[in-house]
Amino acid sequence: MKKLFTPKVNGYLVANAVGFAIIGISKYLSGPGSSGVLIYSEFIIVPFLVGIISAWFWRDDEIGSMVLVSRCVANCFVAIVLSALFLREGAICLIIVSPLLWTFIVAGCFTGRAMFRRNNNTLNASVLAMLLVLFVIDSTSVHHYENMVADRVVINAPVSRVWKNVVAYKRNASPDKYWLFKVGMPSPVESTTEGYYVGAKRKCIFSNGYVFDEKIVVYEENKNLTFDITGQPRDPEIMGHIDILRGQFLLRDNGDNTTTVIGNSWYRLYVFPVWYYDIWAKSVTRNVHLRVMEHIKQISEAQ
Repeated sequence: MKKLFTPKVNGYLVANAVGFAIIGISKYLSGPGSSGVLIYSEFIIVPFLVGIISAWFWRDDEIGSMVLVSRCVANCFVAIVLSALFLREGAICLIIVSPLLWTFIVAGCFTGRAMFRRNNNTLNASVLAMLLVLFVIDSTSVHHYENMVADRVVINAPVSRVWKNVVAYKRNASPDKYWLFKVGMPSPVESTTEGYYVGAKRKCIFSNGYVFDEKIVVYEENKNLTFDITGQPRDPEIMGHIDILRGQFLLRDNGDNTTTVIGNSWYRLYVFPVWYYDIWAKSVTRNVHLRVMEHIKQISEAQ
């Protein structure tokens, strides 16, 4: 048993166990109103602290920087496995979060190595106290973020022809181009509607059978189709951490038998920090736009 739980192993197991315990505390401090929100601390302060704890267990090991970095890679892998088992996170989410976790585990590990080499208890206590203060402030703060993404495409077809395919389009059988779609994230393949009027229900169907329920709120023929999202799937993948609030297609007659289609989407994020996760949210939303609008372009021009 003693050989099994060596300082090297404890640098992985104990550090991550403490990290997951802290995540549980953050959920308690955040209160019931923040259910489903993943805050800054879980992706910055916790992995940073995991790195510091690991460095404490490895403080007597004579290892170089590259070995320490490789251990941080292993530590990140342990954190990802535990997240999949206990937090029920999906593969796409884990792919997205991995660079952030690894970066702050590495930062914490090198910070910890510097702290314990100096053996300055005052400095060590100050660093840990600062992390505690940041953790409490973050856990008790309100987290809310919404954004909008816009994309456009020019279609070599008159606006009247394009409009019909914007409101509803037949199944898209073309292969996915976006790399996250290729590794398993569902992509939009079909849109249906019960009518061509304000209040009509639409459905956006994804490749794995997911359905986004929509309601048309603005219907200006050949100009503006705006719809609210009234229902969307919940799963361990990225759709569990983002809500699509509203979608819109604006059509512009270019006067030369071509049409400019502008696709807009409004969304709300439930994962922080925004400076990291909004990059992914924009990328995913933009590639959903492009897949839909390129399909509309293809079938409109073929007609």
